[in-house]
Amino acid sequence: MEVAAAERLASGLLTPLGDRWRHVQAVAAAAREVSAAVDPEDRDLLVAAAWLHDIGYAPPIGHLRFHPVDGARFLEAQDASERLCALVAHHSCARYEAEERGLTAELSAWELEVSPVMDALCTADMTTGPQGQRFSFPDRIAEILSRYGEGSIVHRSISRARPDLQASVDRTSSRLALVQPR
Repeated sequence: MEVAAAERLASGLLTPLGDRWRHVQAVAAAAREVSAAVDPEDRDLLVAAAWLHDIGYAPPIGHLRFHPVDGARFLEAQDASERLCALVAHHSCARYEAEERGLTAELSAWELEVSPVMDALCTADMTTGPQGQRFSFPDRIAEILSRYGEGSIVHRSISRARPDLQASVDRTSSRLALVQPR
């Protein structure tokens, strides 16, 4: 799926959701900014995945009420590439929340991609707040943990995922440092 088509699809589904749409727009902008950390042929895929990473929150497609899988299923039905579906399904360490929700089997329909693209998508999402504001990674984690109460599924999932999320952000920062002049 081309970036412009991904943006149109996300806009159509998420504009009514206000803050979610602001978040997605900012994640797409952040993905463009970190795209130098991935191979040139993967940059459009990264940005398209950023536009689409939260479409599973759209009420018409949120059947499981687990947005990574709902979004990937919707994209699969739209004949999106397997790779794009997998990036959406697994973005930001979704496997931890899938375990907490008992949805590991549903998530396993898509293979987890361990790559610079997934790292950059995670970085864009984990440095962007719920209204599109920019955060450092530690501040974003603190924001998520404060928004979701201790003991909630999201709180537990993010707490468990934090080392892997940090590693993705660190790898993206290292890749950017190699390609961007000081």
